[in-house]
Amino acid sequence: MGTTTDFASPVNASRQLALDALLSRQSHWPLSEPAPNDVELNLVFDAALRAPDHGRLRPWRFVVVRDEAREDLGQALVEIAAKRNPDAGPEAHEQRRRKAFAAPLIIVIAASVSTQTNVPAGEQLLSVGAATMNMLNALHILGYGGFWATGPDAYDKDLHQVLDFEPNEQILGFLFVGTPPADAEVKPRAERGDHVREWLGRLSI
Repeated sequence: MGTTTDFASPVNASRQLALDALLSRQSHWPLSEPAPNDVELNLVFDAALRAPDHGRLRPWRFVVVRDEAREDLGQALVEIAAKRNPDAGPEAHEQRRRKAFAAPLIIVIAASVSTQTNVPAGEQLLSVGAATMNMLNALHILGYGGFWATGPDAYDKDLHQVLDFEPNEQILGFLFVGTPPADAEVKPRAERGDHVREWLGRLSI
């Protein structure tokens, strides 16, 4: 933890740029046009597929929703929310429709959890989380923003069916993708000391 790296040399300049990008990433909401084009989006998914993967199980599943398909997603969210909570007013359900248009592109994140392995399900879910973080970082490096959201819609079995997921696939949220506001406020980073400590060995038995 005490080791420092000298980034002053030209050889390490690219590493400094990469670190600067990682250290400046933050979530943005809402997001506007443009969204990544197909070439950029493929790079984002390539980054996702570099996530740690115990057992090489490849548990990552992603579904892209954009353009007119957002209208269908919004309608599905309204209908599913109304079924889940019929006593809520129409305005509460209409918020779901607007959610589908909070960004020009949505990536539905899911995990294909295998039970035919000794790799715990939790580790498979962690791999999908790591893949999603890789996507968020790649989007940021490409000049875009992302927002990972969950909530009752993500875990509703009816939405699972609407989006044609397999029985062993579990939705873990929605990644909203687009361009962040030019004047987005920089959010303060958490204090390192609140989250990191060094263990110096066992002092007693």
